[in-house]
Amino acid sequence: MNIEEILKQLESLADEKVRKQHIKNGARENLYGVKMGDIRTLAKKIKTNHALALELWKTENIDARMLAILILKPKELSTVEIEKMVASEQFAWAADWFYNYVVKEYPDKEQFREKWMNSGDKMLARAGWSLTSGRITRTPEGIDIPAILNRIESEMTNEAPEVQWTMNTVLAQIGINHPAYRNLALAIGEKLGIYRDYPVSKGCTSPFAPIWINAMVSRQG
Repeated sequence: MNIEEILKQLESLADEKVRKQHIKNGARENLYGVKMGDIRTLAKKIKTNHALALELWKTENIDARMLAILILKPKELSTVEIEKMVASEQFAWAADWFYNYVVKEYPDKEQFREKWMNSGDKMLARAGWSLTSGRITRTPEGIDIPAILNRIESEMTNEAPEVQWTMNTVLAQIGINHPAYRNLALAIGEKLGIYRDYPVSKGCTSPFAPIWINAMVSRQG
């Protein structure tokens, strides 16, 4: 299929409930509202096609971009391309897909981490803190955890909501995975109070860091 055929296919799969939900969650109007399962099914049909993925991305249509994420080759993106793509997607759901399927799979992603954390662009900063969360959780060697906690305590309240979300994830992961800093992480979370009153569905864990930390630690036994 060429790009015109794919866009028609996506439009035919539009679900008005999905569209309204995405817009409620901050999406722009340039989307059809295709269910995630339908996007995955279409991606499997198309298979990997990097050139086509880049064409889809340029449309700025959210559904097309989410499809593009599933069919592109992360290793074939230049550092300039990947940075521009991260900065260009403002819808958090699509941005997180790009992070999980592309940024995390990029061979030298560490080159971006601190640069993006210190960026004035909120979407780059969001991704930079996500990379730090991954390091904190899986490969914390070389990470200055006290310095990270100091930054969270002094900066998170004034950050954009998009950045607060991933900074909060770092705070929680420090508390969950690093017992030596757990009490400090809990204290910072209580002091900041961010997500204290966040609505949570039954059976889900609150993103409020102290609740999140305690819940995960209790599961560790």
